[in-house]
Order: sequence, then C-alpha cells, then structure tokens
Amino acid sequence: MRIDLYGPQSLPEAEHRPAANSASNASSSSGAASAEDQAQFSGAHVQVAALAAQANQLPEIRQERVQPLRQLVNSGRYALDPEKIAGSMVEHLISGSAA
Repeated sequence: MRIDLYGPQSLPEAEHRPAANSASNASSSSGAASAEDQAQFSGAHVQVAALAAQANQLPEIRQERVQPLRQLVNSGRYALDPEKIAGSMVEHLISGSAA
C-alpha cells in the first residue's frame, strides 16, 4: 500500500482484483514473500517538538519591553515618526515580495 500526499495515482491491476481472486492467488504463491507496509520518518519532528517546547517557555507578553512604552504613553512623551513608519512599511513590502 502506498499513500501519496500529492493526489491519487492509478493502482496496478493486481490491486483492483476482488478479494476472492487475491485469496486464491495468495494460496497458489505461498512460497513468495508477502508485501509489507512501510513508513519512514525524518528527524524533523524532533526539531519541531524541541522548538515548540522552547516557544512554550517564553511568556506571551514581554513585560520588559511593554513597561517602558507604557510609561512613555502615559506620560505623553511617546512620539511617532511618520517618515520612519512609512519607510519601515515600504521596506517590509519590498522584502516580502522578494521572498
């Protein structure tokens, strides 16, 4: 048996036979080795699990970054630079289209 993630493929004619025919064929070829299902796993799942565990250790809100900004906003000293924001947006758009 083969599982193909990229879509259906035509099966060999032997796999289309009814169960009764395959049983009689199996008894006539009892000396032949039977086919076994096989699966192979890459090591990527171990890396993904390690990265997920590492990400779960991080806090959802990084208070060390939020607190200084909160103080600036509350005191009215937080100033935005429209040119810097626009430049960052354009840079992000350019780098996103190149990827």
